[in-house]
Amino acid sequence: MIEVLAKLGRGPVFLAGEVLECVITFTNPLSASSTSASSEMLAWASAQIHCQFHASENRVALPPSDGSKHDVQAENETVFVPNRGERGQCILSTPPKILFCDLRLDPGESKSYSYCETLPIDGPPSFRGQSVKYVYKLTIGCQRVNSPIKLLRVPFRVLVLHGLKDYQFPQDEAVAPSNPFLEEEEGLKKDSRLADLATELLMVATSRRSLHLYNISNTRGKVGTFCIFKTVYKIGEDVIGTFNFSEGDIPCLQFSVSLQMEESIQEEFQRRRGQPVSFSTHARHQEACLHTAQSSFSLPIPLSSTPGFTTNIVSLKWRLHFEFVTSGESAGTCLVRGSQSEAVTWTGVEQIEVDTFSWDLPIKVLPTNPILASYVSQFSSTNSITI
Repeated sequence: MIEVLAKLGRGPVFLAGEVLECVITFTNPLSASSTSASSEMLAWASAQIHCQFHASENRVALPPSDGSKHDVQAENETVFVPNRGERGQCILSTPPKILFCDLRLDPGESKSYSYCETLPIDGPPSFRGQSVKYVYKLTIGCQRVNSPIKLLRVPFRVLVLHGLKDYQFPQDEAVAPSNPFLEEEEGLKKDSRLADLATELLMVATSRRSLHLYNISNTRGKVGTFCIFKTVYKIGEDVIGTFNFSEGDIPCLQFSVSLQMEESIQEEFQRRRGQPVSFSTHARHQEACLHTAQSSFSLPIPLSSTPGFTTNIVSLKWRLHFEFVTSGESAGTCLVRGSQSEAVTWTGVEQIEVDTFSWDLPIKVLPTNPILASYVSQFSSTNSITI
């Protein structure tokens, strides 16, 4: 028996273009209850990163696959196929790397190997939607002599930040920022600068603030105004907005604001022409606001959510969805006098005529620092199997 343990050193979330590093340890455990112990042999082990794509048959019409590309060897259990048994199709993969050949482990002995690979910068981000899914995995294949291959899959999350692909690092390393107290390999130094650059680009894009004012009105007149200071956010930030109903002609009884993700299939891949767009609500604020002059809301963008992106099949956008309930009468008729005594009590009317309308405000949601996103990731940094 051999235990195989794979550990992602920095966490299970990465930016496209970064270097993924995984330490894989092979151990021949020495059990105290075992009466006999013997050496174990592995013929070879290999590792490869791949992105698996799966689409809902009810929503997405994919072109038929080319049957002429059928690989007979893939059906053989002694051939390393990272996505064997997975749903969907493999749309992206890195070249496989051999970790070792003919490894012998004595009882209680362990051997560790480091696997490093740059994540393709032109791939899609990780996404689990109602219509499509993009899932990244590192698959480690191990084989005993004359035995089927055993696969250890390490799922991880990929964030895509547009703009990193076109960035050129300075050729003169002397002028590049560096830490003189650390000795770093060239690849790791560039990877660290890539993460720093991404953080800087995100900070610049999301720190710009300018006043955006919108008039809220229906067919009967003005209800109020809405104010927001920016429309570009990182995942993990809060969307904050304020309302001013004091200048409105029509009383607003209630409003709600929903933070929604809009998933739409490109027209050429739609199962039915004009099929509806899928919406997912991540946060919602609702408030009764009759006779309220001003109000505000704060909606958090979950760190686990997917930033906006577009591929040849699907487009993901974000929006704020507003719903307003207004009175069909003037503000004074929303209250009635309860008695004729000196002590006056005003109460709400039992029935009132209302109008409802909605409004959508598009916003842009970008990734964040992958280390920050790792804290709430559903994936574990450590995975293991026994062969």
